[in-house]
Amino acid sequence: MTAVPGLDAAGLTAWLRDAHPDLAGGDLSATVIAGGRSNLTYAIEGARMPLILRRPPLGHVLSSAHDMRREHRVISALEATAVPVPRAIDVVDDSTAARVTGTVFFVMERAPGEVLARRAQNAAYTASGLRTLGLDLARHLADLHAVDPAAVGLDDFGRPDGYLERQLATWRRQLDASRSRETPLLDALQSRLVDGVPISARSGIVHGDYRLDNALVVGDAETPRISAILDWEMATLGDPLVDLGMFGLYWDIAELPGGGGVVPSAVDPAAGYPAFDELVDAYAAHAGLAVPDLRWYRAFAAYKLAVILEGIHFRFRAGDTVGEGFDRMGALVEPLARTGLSTARARTQEVR
Repeated sequence: MTAVPGLDAAGLTAWLRDAHPDLAGGDLSATVIAGGRSNLTYAIEGARMPLILRRPPLGHVLSSAHDMRREHRVISALEATAVPVPRAIDVVDDSTAARVTGTVFFVMERAPGEVLARRAQNAAYTASGLRTLGLDLARHLADLHAVDPAAVGLDDFGRPDGYLERQLATWRRQLDASRSRETPLLDALQSRLVDGVPISARSGIVHGDYRLDNALVVGDAETPRISAILDWEMATLGDPLVDLGMFGLYWDIAELPGGGGVVPSAVDPAAGYPAFDELVDAYAAHAGLAVPDLRWYRAFAAYKLAVILEGIHFRFRAGDTVGEGFDRMGALVEPLARTGLSTARARTQEVR
């Protein structure tokens, strides 16, 4: 048995034998997978197929941001769509029995492929392959936003009306629950966003954290493709442009002072990846619609990531989280807030 924080491998072995005997093999072992800056993700070995287990972080949880049932539900709903997702296995409330994690957790298949999170990994692919991969990622996002929530049983998955205002309120609560220091620039960005909320033109299923390293890549050097989109913990119904804003933030994160060191990214235009403007064009062409000004959404993305990193900084100082590089997450909060403010001010000045 492998001892890892937040998971009892012996308990997981017993649970799998009871609940899914068709998948049970020998004794299970678990390894924490690098990445997943909020919920914990484990690779499970020893079953009849490779598995993944997801559970909330070890401490300081904003319950709505880490709802395992929601993540399991959206993955299950999307299995029959054009959006590539892993196969969901089960979701379990272990908070009373404390047999496995002592929390709600869910199990899914481990889809094939690798996560591209560092530039060194690009050497395995040609420039044209990486360009195609980036454009395909944009098209998959358009596919997600084209899914009719009612057709896949997700019509009650969220409330599109007032979504942007509620998002701002939610992340303000998260920030307030994670305060361990003064954050004047982040507070100023929050106020700027509240004053300039755009009117949403449409609604759909929102991933909430869409980026290259939340996808698994398979294929050879010339023809890489995406086998699965991961990390649906923030999914809901709302304004799809929020996903484009977050996609853009992560795509260009290396351009942020200190960004590439704190939030590793494989995206490198010199290796063949397209510019984000090209991804927006590919998204628009695939969706068959025009994409409006994204500056508010990109400023909101900077705010949201800054709040997430402030929460990680809080939990790290309290000793309630595990993972590589968590000690440096707090250093990116101010540069993110400054970038978001600059973007939001530019939009406000143009509107005026």
